[in-house]
Amino acid sequence: MKTNRFLLILASIAILSSCSSTKNIHNKAVPEGSAAAVNMPAKKEALSEDELNAWPHADIYKDSLPGMSLDRAYEFVADKKGTTVILGVVDSGIDINHEDLKDLVWTNSDEVAGNGIDDDKNGYVDDVHGWNFLGGEGVETPEQLEVTRLYKKLSAKYGDKSESEIAADDMEEFAYYQKVKKDFEKRIADTQEKYNYYSKFKNYLAYADSEAKAKLGKEEYTLADLNTLDEADRDPILMQVYSTGGTASMLMDDADYRIEHYGPLLKTHYNLDFNGRMTDDNAYDINDVPYGNGFVSGGLGDESHGTHVAGISLAKRNNGKGSNGVTNNARLLAVRAVPNGDEYDKDVALGIRYAVDNGAKVINMSFGKSYSPNPEWVYDAIKYAASKDVLLVHAAGNDHKNIDKSDNFPTDAPDKVNEIADNVITVGAMTRNYNEDLVATFSNYGKLNVDIFAPGLDVYSSIPSNEYKRYPGTSMAAPAVAGVAAMVRSYYPELSASQVKHILMNSGIKVEKQVKLPGSEDKLVPFSDLSVSGRVLNAYNALKMADAMVNGK
Repeated sequence: MKTNRFLLILASIAILSSCSSTKNIHNKAVPEGSAAAVNMPAKKEALSEDELNAWPHADIYKDSLPGMSLDRAYEFVADKKGTTVILGVVDSGIDINHEDLKDLVWTNSDEVAGNGIDDDKNGYVDDVHGWNFLGGEGVETPEQLEVTRLYKKLSAKYGDKSESEIAADDMEEFAYYQKVKKDFEKRIADTQEKYNYYSKFKNYLAYADSEAKAKLGKEEYTLADLNTLDEADRDPILMQVYSTGGTASMLMDDADYRIEHYGPLLKTHYNLDFNGRMTDDNAYDINDVPYGNGFVSGGLGDESHGTHVAGISLAKRNNGKGSNGVTNNARLLAVRAVPNGDEYDKDVALGIRYAVDNGAKVINMSFGKSYSPNPEWVYDAIKYAASKDVLLVHAAGNDHKNIDKSDNFPTDAPDKVNEIADNVITVGAMTRNYNEDLVATFSNYGKLNVDIFAPGLDVYSSIPSNEYKRYPGTSMAAPAVAGVAAMVRSYYPELSASQVKHILMNSGIKVEKQVKLPGSEDKLVPFSDLSVSGRVLNAYNALKMADAMVNGK
């Protein structure tokens, strides 16, 4: 039976039952969060390096930064003993030997490492620390985008046919093909245009730089040096660059970065003839199993995203290394299912089921795409997770789109209104600026389909080879929520996945501000219009609300 999102909101704000017994805690409705909004001024002082690295954990009252009040959260549970929660991370590959993660990696005690035998008879051979649905051993996995795969498949059937040539039974699919074709052609044209532009711009800069060095007779030069040249010899682009504090080298490095970004997109993402799948299964047959292997790490490039995501949730706390994760009572179950391109529905569905079957109570999913040829497989996996009381945390996406209107997969609401289960929480990204710039410019949003916002800009966390970096993205916001969810499930295991979801939503800091609409220059909208809850994640409030539900205080 489908559940309307508005009904869920009404249910979640029901008055808490006066019964204080935890015996029937699963039947309790989550109380409404505090109606009082926080009207603290935005922090104006420049942050130190340590403050910048830790801002997602800050407290809005103490630090004037809209972090998740993590220190206060740990003070609240200081006298409580938590249970260990398995946190599944479905991602691109994780460096499980990272100094901040290696002590927290889940181990399948029923499997003997490296013997080539499925000891626990679960269908996965040597799945000691998780499973790799992408195949390969320690290598990167470039892939096409789903729009490319769909265009290739449908164009083989319809090509350049006109509507008059299409049979009545195929009209709906033909219309879908027209949509895919238009999108694919626009994307590849835009990517090619940007690649060509930055390639030409780099060549231009290299020539202008070489000419300036020759005329000045020096390898390093300044704006003052350029001004000594005759006006006819002053390159206008170089003059503009140096007058704003830049250098030719800086701009060429930036052009290189962009060329290295757009070039591979043309070679893999939008290349109709590229096939990056490393397994011997049929990606469009959910029953064609088993496939993959137990190597949950990828190549260094692919590992970077998954390692960063995992560190945000559970990097070892207070060990004097790199970064602190959110939760202190979790084990990392790694599922590699997201290539450098768009994930296959089959891998996502089976990845969710694998994590559920191996005990995960929270699963982070920092990935997404605009097309899904087999969404029913993922819907079934979501419902399976719900039946096992598992909470799924999903990143809303980085296309600054309203996903109440634009397609974004995976989703728990096929029609964008009615949820198939109540165990998925979708997360948008916010900044550390508690003002009109609160919402990250790239973040997707949606009054019906984004549940809450969490820190997602300049988030410091682990990357491969014992390194650390700050990354932006809703991919970084989701694991913050997953970490808090794991904390709640650790200290209050009586609560169901649905209850934890609504606790996270209803306990967040309420924001009554006008903020810039993602993707716009200056259009202001109420923050409450961008998500179901109108709130930002707060670990301290979440634990307090969970405690009140369980203990009736």
